Amino acid sequence: MYVIIVGCGRVGAELAKLLSSEGHDVVIIDKKQESFNRLGNSFNGIMLVGNGFDCMLLRQAGIEKADAFCAVTNGDNTNLISAQVARKIFKVPKVIARIYDPQRAHIYKALGLDILSGTILFASLIRDKIVESRFTSYLIETKDLGVIELEVSKTLAGKTVSELNVPGEFLVVAIRRLEGVTIPEPQTVLKEKDTFMAVVKVTSLEKIRKRFNLS
Repeated sequence: MYVIIVGCGRVGAELAKLLSSEGHDVVIIDKKQESFNRLGNSFNGIMLVGNGFDCMLLRQAGIEKADAFCAVTNGDNTNLISAQVARKIFKVPKVIARIYDPQRAHIYKALGLDILSGTILFASLIRDKIVESRFTSYLIETKDLGVIELEVSKTLAGKTVSELNVPGEFLVVAIRRLEGVTIPEPQTVLKEKDTFMAVVKVTSLEKIRKRFNLS
């Protein structure tokens, strides 16, 4: 993939190094030349100094052939403008913007952008560790739903997936067995020592804990 990243802070630099090490073509843009020091000597992508919403600079960066564009500076306004330029002017297929103010998330969504709010995600991750160690909302990037992973006990063995599901609150989405991971049907029968993953509504988590006797 050809990826353009705007912002060479800690997140942008780590993202650039990760993608580059995986063989992707990476261009990273930052207003300060010294920011590129975070990339180290192993980074083999392109580094450009300037604003992420400068159309001439973006053309120099090869945005016409970009598969993805990520705006991860420390300013919400810069990220919003850069992402809009990439989406609306250059028609980049995948545009992702980072925001700090969770109250502004709806603005990004209304504009059709993929957003990542570090504030929401990090707060949710801490909440997850507090309320249930087997639960995480990180995988689906929301504070309202999460994924919980449980081992099938003797009392659950022999039950079907549909017997475990709670409409609107709890849905088994995958089962891990020795032969691999499968997406179950409602009639799939659980076996002892299976591990299943389910999407659960955060407000129903205490109810689910009691249902499965989670200490």
